[in-house]
Amino acid sequence: MPVNPSRHAHLVLSSRFENIEIAERSLVDLCGQAGFSGDDCYWLVTALREAAANAIRHGNRQDPEKSVLIDLRIHDGEVLIRVEDEGEGFDIDAIPDPTEPDYLLRPSGRGIFYMRQFMTGVTFSRSPGGGTVVEMTRRLEPETRSSGNEE
Repeated sequence: MPVNPSRHAHLVLSSRFENIEIAERSLVDLCGQAGFSGDDCYWLVTALREAAANAIRHGNRQDPEKSVLIDLRIHDGEVLIRVEDEGEGFDIDAIPDPTEPDYLLRPSGRGIFYMRQFMTGVTFSRSPGGGTVVEMTRRLEPETRSSGNEE
């Protein structure tokens, strides 16, 4: 068995918020297989949840006839999360900064901010069909189990 085997999942989900749990469970399983810590997995799942919720709510406008495509890949400690919707796309530069004073107290609008905080890299592009593709990456090391105190 290879020391660092690749792990991946490809999901095609209808645009329903309850389907986010399927994606989360898949990512948690992959993280566990790769030996990542619970804390690292938590931040990955949080970024995935935000991207999937945006794809469902804003991209596909909660149309259950439209799909959200999710690719999860772990290879050599690099995690790639790719979320694609079938919507009309959007201009990332038109999204307000939630840390600006006028936006601080708004109850929504922080998803992209959170994705950028929790992941090493986040890119947005248009899919060939016109929707939005979010690709997020983060490098992690498998959890090391030691019996002594770290110094």
